[in-house]
Amino acid sequence: MLPSGVSMLWESCDPEPALRERFGFDGLDAAAEWVTAALAGTWDVTVRECPRLAISDQNVIAWAASDRGDLVVKWSRDTARFARLDTSTSMLRTLDRRGVPVAAPLATRDGRERVVLAGPLGDLSVTVLPELHGDWLDVGDLAAVHSAGAWLAKLHAAFPAAPGGSTSPLRPRLETWLETSDRGLVPTASARLSALLTRVPPLEDAPQFVHNDFRAANLLTRDSEVVGVLDFDEVAVDHRVGDLAKACVYLGTRFTDWRPTPPTVRTALREGYESVRPLSPGEAHWLEVLVLWQALMAVPGPEDPGGWAAAV
Repeated sequence: MLPSGVSMLWESCDPEPALRERFGFDGLDAAAEWVTAALAGTWDVTVRECPRLAISDQNVIAWAASDRGDLVVKWSRDTARFARLDTSTSMLRTLDRRGVPVAAPLATRDGRERVVLAGPLGDLSVTVLPELHGDWLDVGDLAAVHSAGAWLAKLHAAFPAAPGGSTSPLRPRLETWLETSDRGLVPTASARLSALLTRVPPLEDAPQFVHNDFRAANLLTRDSEVVGVLDFDEVAVDHRVGDLAKACVYLGTRFTDWRPTPPTVRTALREGYESVRPLSPGEAHWLEVLVLWQALMAVPGPEDPGGWAAAV
């Protein structure tokens, strides 16, 4: 559990000035007063206390005890993402009905799942979720990792149909990245990626909604089983094997604890995934390519205390 008071999820700055400068709240008490009024007026919820709040860039997560149980209140000031947040929030209701362990949003008085409310410094897109209880995924527990892989496959099956249009084809996307965006931090790995791209088969899999941030910080477990999948704010349309590859690379990351995922953990995640949905031969080839690509993009730079370059 995050500490009481105001904290930063992953940034190293002072949280109190960040809360004031980004959102206009002069401390936790002021934010709690706003949360209490917002939930009473829009959700018909009585807040008893709001003991903790965490800031992530232009977003806030606040925890509240209420007459409707323990709640999580999420808001964003990033107006450019409001429509996307509407989509990802409404998606939670569908996933909940289909048996995925997600926090289905509480409906407002007029039946909405996310609303725009006035904050001290401007509009805020707000949703209220029941708090799911569990422990963040420990990648040292391979049984829990296997469960996570299985739930990723079930999640892919449960997502609603994506709108028309498609993401850019994978091969040109990676070739363009190698030509224009590769920083050359691990040249031998870049050369290996280039060679793999010349012989990987076409991927016969239609893009669909994917989680796009499936990692330890967004997975709750109990007794080595996943009991909660969190944070759908980064949902995207892409290939399922790409989502699995990204999870293989980033699964072990939590907030400021940012380290590569060990090979044994990647294997357990894949085995869990394939226990529900076996990869096609083409997907299996592409998984190797996409894991290497994601691992290259994860290398932060010449200063690499987490050892990302060595793990490629």
